[in-house]
Amino acid sequence: MTKRNETNARIVREYLAYLKETQRNSEQTIDCVAAAIARFEDFTKHRDFKKFHQQQAVAFKRQLSNQVSQRGKTTLSKSTIRSTLAALRAFFRWLAGRSGYRSRFSFTDADYFNPSDRDSRIALASRPRPVPTLAQVTHTLECMPRATVYERRDQALMAFLLLTGCRDRAAVSLKLRHVDLKDGVVYQDARDVETKFGKTITTFFFPVGDEPLRIVREWIGELTTLHLWGADDPLFPATEIQQGAEHHFEASGIQRRNWRNADPVRRAFRAAFERAGLPSFHPHSFRHMLARYGFEVCQTPADLKAWSQNLGHEQMLTTFTSYGRIDPHRQGEIIKALGATPGQDELENLIAKVIAAQRRRHLCTRPNRIGNQSR
Repeated sequence: MTKRNETNARIVREYLAYLKETQRNSEQTIDCVAAAIARFEDFTKHRDFKKFHQQQAVAFKRQLSNQVSQRGKTTLSKSTIRSTLAALRAFFRWLAGRSGYRSRFSFTDADYFNPSDRDSRIALASRPRPVPTLAQVTHTLECMPRATVYERRDQALMAFLLLTGCRDRAAVSLKLRHVDLKDGVVYQDARDVETKFGKTITTFFFPVGDEPLRIVREWIGELTTLHLWGADDPLFPATEIQQGAEHHFEASGIQRRNWRNADPVRRAFRAAFERAGLPSFHPHSFRHMLARYGFEVCQTPADLKAWSQNLGHEQMLTTFTSYGRIDPHRQGEIIKALGATPGQDELENLIAKVIAAQRRRHLCTRPNRIGNQSR
């Protein structure tokens, strides 16, 4: 076993602290960066970073493209390779400006971690995501059992994500006081709710039918009247586990606390779709479904902006590019119908702006094609 390099370990800790305190990266992002650096150290057998040379980056890229994934069946995906190389490039560019390292290698040496244009395009390619239809979700809700309190909770959870497009991690951290049934609105207060990037989001219930709203209303009513829960109690409480008569642990009710993470949400979704005889869909797929549904029901740019904002997107471009992929068969229907559709100047102008913004973003993110000069 190769001995750990203490000098490297100290500078890596300093860099990770820099990412956290100055770049405000999340713990998950920092963990990924640490894993990328550790992978490179394993490749160099923990050689001192001061001895870094551009040829190490070239050899590492070659080795990474042939490395087998943790599952042991295929090589690493292009997106994994790209994110690993991007983390290392950023690290060595930061390192090149540090005392004791700036005289050993230059900023441009870190650019040798750049993947090829072809690999970058493959890694960034948009691919179809499995997304349920509104009819499939409604059918699944109807098939879910309601005999026990935790079964009614799971059904209400799916109905709530359909109504709000809320991320699963945010949903499991909500309290009863965050939901206003009278106005049909959810206040995702970042001080209490685990929202993405710590954003505070105001979400009104999407118009997806009366049944999901009825399920959520009945669930909140059960918590407040039957269980006598108050505003600071969880909207979706954790399951109570006790030892049964045959000394096996089994579910026996709900606890007065939130889930620690979103894993139970994914398990509940998997079980619900299997019971309904449908493919399993991830909770996040509901956000994609709602984005696509919005393209069908929204008539004006103001409608689209409100719909996008309701999903928690500050820029409407996010809804278009990250969530708004249109299925190929639907794409064909739209194109064929355009010739018979009266002109809509506002929407045409909006689409033109979106295309222009995409083009600008593409030009800004293209890698520098000027060859790097070795020192």
